[in-house]
Amino acid sequence: MPKKGNRKRLKYRGNISSETVTVADYADSDPAIVKTGRVKKAVANAIQKEVKLLCGLEASQVPVTEEALSSVVEDHLDCDSSDQVDADGHSNELKVSRKKKSKRQQEGAEDYGEQYPIDIWLFLASYIRPEDIVKFALICKSAWAVTCTAAFWTRLYKRYYCSDVYLPERLQREVIGRLSSLRACVIRSLYLMYEPFHSRLSEKPSIPESTPTTLQNCSCLLYWCKKGSGNRTDQRWEFNYKFKKQSPKLKNGCRNGLQFPRQYEQVHKNPDQDCYLLQITTFNFIFTPVVMGMTLTLFTINVSTDMRHHRVRMLFQDSPLPQGKKPKKDQGLLVILDPVHSVRLLDWWHPQYPFSASI
Repeated sequence: MPKKGNRKRLKYRGNISSETVTVADYADSDPAIVKTGRVKKAVANAIQKEVKLLCGLEASQVPVTEEALSSVVEDHLDCDSSDQVDADGHSNELKVSRKKKSKRQQEGAEDYGEQYPIDIWLFLASYIRPEDIVKFALICKSAWAVTCTAAFWTRLYKRYYCSDVYLPERLQREVIGRLSSLRACVIRSLYLMYEPFHSRLSEKPSIPESTPTTLQNCSCLLYWCKKGSGNRTDQRWEFNYKFKKQSPKLKNGCRNGLQFPRQYEQVHKNPDQDCYLLQITTFNFIFTPVVMGMTLTLFTINVSTDMRHHRVRMLFQDSPLPQGKKPKKDQGLLVILDPVHSVRLLDWWHPQYPFSASI
């Protein structure tokens, strides 16, 4: 009786070939024979017919010997023998490729790129246009830090300063050197001196084409009205509403976005940040209730009853409206201005936006 230990075991080799092989081909075969790469005559004939069919030839035209087929199978087995599967079911070739990939990732994590001194970014900032400041700040953290400095905003103001343009007292060249609210003052002065910014404001119509949604859930800080320009017979009134956008509530008390450096907090100080001024001009005086401290939940601009002018409707409530819910008219204070001559929504950088100290 031969010992059991003398019999060689067949190792699992995965997909040996791309051809369809049944389990019966390996059921009664000797492991030693399979290891040498010799196949049965039935399998050889099947492969021979398939090759001839793929070539478009008849069986009598191109004879294929069994030795040629066995040599092809041996070569294929030799190629597959290097890709044996490990205990986890992954091939050695895949394992090597993953190791190479992990090494590349480690090398890429250690290589953070070239870091240039901040003086180079400050020098490049001298050639940046005002409309490209945001793109320049998004290049890297050093470029963003340059846009936070007082030197950047002072140079930007001096580059586009024009003595022929009228500027308010706070935006004059002699006063612009103050660090307090320097960034806000330079941006406001650019809308007076820089032609691309100034042309944007002149292109806006007196009545917006669509109802602005910016004032949704904004809190009303101030309200005042005054007489506008016009003759005695055509006396107009201007109603002003100052709104402030509510900051979103974040979890765990986290702050939104990057924080400015501490040494430049005065430079970026702006009491009118996220504030808007709604100016509504009417043909006559209209009594309106006091809405300071309330939240605007509905704002519409429609055609007036005489079909010649416009009508403005505003609904104020004590608390902000939850997202996805429609406001109820019976639960708030409704303000209607009709007829309306013009409606203007001014951002804090607009030249006609009043300073906080002058209101």
